[in-house]
Amino acid sequence: MTTTASAAPTLSRGRTAQVRLQRFGAFLTGMIMPNLPAFLAWGLITALFISVGWLPNEMLGGFGNADLPGAWQGAATQLVLADDGTTFRQYLGLVGPMVTYLLPLLIANSGGRLVHGERGGVVATIATLGIIVGSTVPMFLGAMIVGPLAAWVMKLVDSLWDGKLKPGLEMLVNMFSAAIVGGAMSVAAFFGIAPVVSQISTWLGDIVAWLADNGLLPLMSIIVEPAKVLFLNNAIGNGVLVPLGAQQVVEQGKSLLFLVEANPGPGLGILLAYTLLGVGAARSTAPGAMFVHFIGGIHEVYFPFVLMKPVLIVAAIAGGMTGVATNVVFGSGLVGPAAPGSIIAVLAQTSRDSYLGVILSVVLSATVSFLVAAVILRASRKRDLAAGESGDLAAAVAQTEANKGRSSAALSSLVGATGTAAPVRTIVFACDAGMGSSAMGAAVLRDKLRKAGIEGVTVVNKAVATLDDDAADLVISQRELTERARQHAPTTRHVSVDNFMNSPVYDDVVSELGASRAAAGAGEAP
Repeated sequence: MTTTASAAPTLSRGRTAQVRLQRFGAFLTGMIMPNLPAFLAWGLITALFISVGWLPNEMLGGFGNADLPGAWQGAATQLVLADDGTTFRQYLGLVGPMVTYLLPLLIANSGGRLVHGERGGVVATIATLGIIVGSTVPMFLGAMIVGPLAAWVMKLVDSLWDGKLKPGLEMLVNMFSAAIVGGAMSVAAFFGIAPVVSQISTWLGDIVAWLADNGLLPLMSIIVEPAKVLFLNNAIGNGVLVPLGAQQVVEQGKSLLFLVEANPGPGLGILLAYTLLGVGAARSTAPGAMFVHFIGGIHEVYFPFVLMKPVLIVAAIAGGMTGVATNVVFGSGLVGPAAPGSIIAVLAQTSRDSYLGVILSVVLSATVSFLVAAVILRASRKRDLAAGESGDLAAAVAQTEANKGRSSAALSSLVGATGTAAPVRTIVFACDAGMGSSAMGAAVLRDKLRKAGIEGVTVVNKAVATLDDDAADLVISQRELTERARQHAPTTRHVSVDNFMNSPVYDDVVSELGASRAAAGAGEAP
């Protein structure tokens, strides 16, 4: 196969910073994303079984008195102080232990695995228990620091005698070194890191409280919405807002921070505006993107629509600010992260007393972003049509290049990806988390290959951070992530798309594979 993954282009300073931030965000995501089912389980259990939940249960919710006559004695309890100064045994329940122990330890284990594999995960888990019991607040942030740190220390220690041990001593040394490093890091986290992280958590909480007290929470959208379009959404959502939101749930029972980044309203409004007032392929693909965005919760599908006309970021910001302001006015929030950012996930995690505010925040944010986007699209519609901007891939790429003020190497590789390629047996769709938009794109291409009768090609989806040159013959990623994908698999052929949902690139790939199969068949014929 003629590898078309040419040398990575020289990046501007700003673009380099963006790639580094994306990489950092991907690392944070790698700790949070695999454990989102646990977050969702915690949110559902909280919504159902706490004293103000849909199905209050004193044992599962952890608010019942185990000393009452006839109370079940088989569950774990803790001694608590009653209002009259006496003490009683209260059921421990599921909500508290999950948020205090389970979720931070899962995060730490994932972070440790990212740094030093399974061994790093074990040491990270041991060390993180120290910071959990050394503090009085949920240690999500602490787990994201101590977990990778402990695994990194273990990696350094292992490198000291890597390949130098006498045969037969490997297991003994490996077991004791991990135990000693894990134990020592746990003690260090208890006494040294826990107080520092607790203070940082307090400062971050104070900043959020200050923004709330001064009515400035909607201003967060000025940072969050542009960052989302630049694929920094995972860094902000999973790295900052989810840990802070979880802490607010423990203290207040709900948090609007879970909806700042996950609110599907702003993207819905922009896609609706494209559906009614867009042109060309952008208009025809917007309805399908709306379904994937609003129901499927994959927000990435609306980012290219904003990048095609960057001024639309104003619509996203206005919609996001409206959503946050609505939740502030109604005092509404979620009891857990809405992941993915689907309206179904949002409603499933909505606090019992917050449905009016949360639903209005989605509706109003979509309305405002639609109105702003409609004005922008309507104002430029005649000019776009006169200029021949059909909204297809070529126009989108050209517009994106013009907005960025530089050419696109990814486009060059796309244009050149025909005719001379060797057989492609494995195609990897890569996105930030490896389980959202890339899975959707992989499904679309698999369907096209099946309909074209092309067999023997494996199409899978992965996170950009897990790519390597042995993973695939062809990597397909969204344009903003191609640079990072190329860094992980520099000699593999890379192709960029603007929209995983419906890209003409897929037809090019299918045609290329069909032609290569036909050529191979002709060559084998007598």
